[in-house]
Amino acid sequence: MSSSVASFTANHHIMLLSCADAVRLSGANSSGGRRVKLRLTPPRAALVEARPQQVPAIRDVAGNSNVTGQTLQVGPSSRDRADDMQSEARAMTRAADASVYSPDLLSNKYGSRPIKVLRRALQIFNGLGSFALKVWLDQLNGELDRKMRLRAIELRQTFTRLGPTFVKIGQGLSTRPDLCPPEYLEELSELQDALPTFPDAQAFSCIERELGRPLETVYSSISPSPIAAASLGQVYKAQLKYSGQVVAVKVQRPEFIKSSTMYRLMQEGQNARRFKKLYADKEDVLVPDIFWDYTSGKVLTMEWVEGVKLNEQEAIERQGLKVLDLVNTGIQCSLRQLLEYGYFHADPHPGNLLATPEGKLAFLDFGMMSETPEEARFAIIGHVVHMVNRDYEAMARDYYALDFLSPNVDVSPIVPALRDFFDDALNSTVSELNFKTLVDGLGAVLYQYPFNVPAYYALILRSLTVLEGLALYADPKFKVLAASYPYFAKRLLTDPNPYLRDALIELLFKDGKFRWSRLENLLVQGKKDRDFSAKDALQPVLKLLLGPDGKELRDLVIKEAIRVSEAIILGSAIESFNSVPGPMRTFVFNGNASGPFTISAAEQQSLMELRAQVIKIWGLLQSSENFDPNLFQPILQVLQEPEARSIGGRVVGGISQRLAARLLQQVLRAPETTAAA
Repeated sequence: MSSSVASFTANHHIMLLSCADAVRLSGANSSGGRRVKLRLTPPRAALVEARPQQVPAIRDVAGNSNVTGQTLQVGPSSRDRADDMQSEARAMTRAADASVYSPDLLSNKYGSRPIKVLRRALQIFNGLGSFALKVWLDQLNGELDRKMRLRAIELRQTFTRLGPTFVKIGQGLSTRPDLCPPEYLEELSELQDALPTFPDAQAFSCIERELGRPLETVYSSISPSPIAAASLGQVYKAQLKYSGQVVAVKVQRPEFIKSSTMYRLMQEGQNARRFKKLYADKEDVLVPDIFWDYTSGKVLTMEWVEGVKLNEQEAIERQGLKVLDLVNTGIQCSLRQLLEYGYFHADPHPGNLLATPEGKLAFLDFGMMSETPEEARFAIIGHVVHMVNRDYEAMARDYYALDFLSPNVDVSPIVPALRDFFDDALNSTVSELNFKTLVDGLGAVLYQYPFNVPAYYALILRSLTVLEGLALYADPKFKVLAASYPYFAKRLLTDPNPYLRDALIELLFKDGKFRWSRLENLLVQGKKDRDFSAKDALQPVLKLLLGPDGKELRDLVIKEAIRVSEAIILGSAIESFNSVPGPMRTFVFNGNASGPFTISAAEQQSLMELRAQVIKIWGLLQSSENFDPNLFQPILQVLQEPEARSIGGRVVGGISQRLAARLLQQVLRAPETTAAA
């Protein structure tokens, strides 16, 4: 990971997967009684809209509900960036004494406590093993369907007892209708934001202690109980006293506060700020602002907005929205996260993704973030190109850049395994491939060889798998790769990165010939991406073409330019000849109904098809929303360069030679025709 934040969040994920002293997510009610399970019937909500709105009833600090129906004018904050930075600095000061998660500390701690680690391993084995045994007995006794709901409840309770690692597993499974029966989906969805709570009095005491002031001086009102309870904390809905702004207040679970493994909510706020800066420029993506004056190591205060969880299809459709549109927004945003800036949200389950009434997709909970290394971002796109081309040797070499293999590992034995899997999988088009099929197939290959799967890749798979699972609720035939392909096409056509530029050339040329069908497909798909610009398309290739390293490409382009020019000239002539009425053709060409052309029918058809394809591609560029004829001005300027004039001269010379040869062939054929007559 290339930054401290990414390192922290990736390590935090590792902590969730490996900590032997995982927390127990159980709590008591506010009166100290038995455990309380919070079931939420209203839609999950967080964040705030920047317009006047009706504030729902929430408790004031004295316990009254006298703010019901009050209308507040809520607008964008007037604080400038300097004030915001000062507020964040004060929040960091408040969090300075908080313990921070350290993998080295945990390694040393539990490395010297093998009995405690063994006890934790036995706890996990006992919990999951007893569940698996019950399911197996149900199957033997023919009671699998009858006890489905009971077993789903038991699995949810088991995951909850085993701690955050297994809560995250359950959250992922809750979005996969292709893997889990409906009863399991329904029960496991409670792990998203309806976990057992800890006492409200304890949460309020934590807020006062962290912010250093009484509750009534901070909020004019606050919900009497949590509106959501997740694995690391629970959330209250409140109204700030100084401004009337409605906010979400997240309070960390006391189990983490007591541990040296504590996760700082201050870090989550910084993650949210960075995420917003990178990705909230799109009008259909919403990221909450953080209120730093009311944030510390154990308390996080952010904006609030009404919304519906992304797996609540009926509620979303009642607002006139479509789930698939929102999922596509999530996929496009995720692709930008993974492959442009590299900083990505690694926990996109339905509790963290909301559909707002305005049709925006709101991202919440920035506790689990990670980064894709820069080299890996380009290697992933190149890997897709190599897959499309069935270039399995290049695919195997990609695993070096992806950090799957160390440089001293020989990839040649991996190539046959890739060929065996992908030759079968690619019988369908790439857009028809199921993401799960690819993951399962690659997993089988990885298992046979000395692969090391980096943490960022595991989180990428989790992220995309969850998004595909959400889409499957609305459309069982949905394919993540089909929705992703326009983004890949746009990046290949417009990105100046040398790795992607070479991948594009590799995709377009094969055996010295230009594949116009590939370019057409890239343009068709690229246009589906809202950020596609015809002005930027192929510019990187043009720069390489005229650069000092472009000799090989220039030779290919000159050869193809001659072929295309000939197709356009002769194709236009053939089309004009065919438009002449039959009797007139015979009269004009002295009884030769085939006209002035010495071209076979097959060659004529090939020329006409190439001409039609080039014209179609030109039409695709023209039909782009932001097409401007001036986009060719830079090209015309570049063509004034000496190397470009040389290319032009070679193309003109080649066309002249081809046409002269055809004319000579026609002249030599004429006497033979006359003699035969």
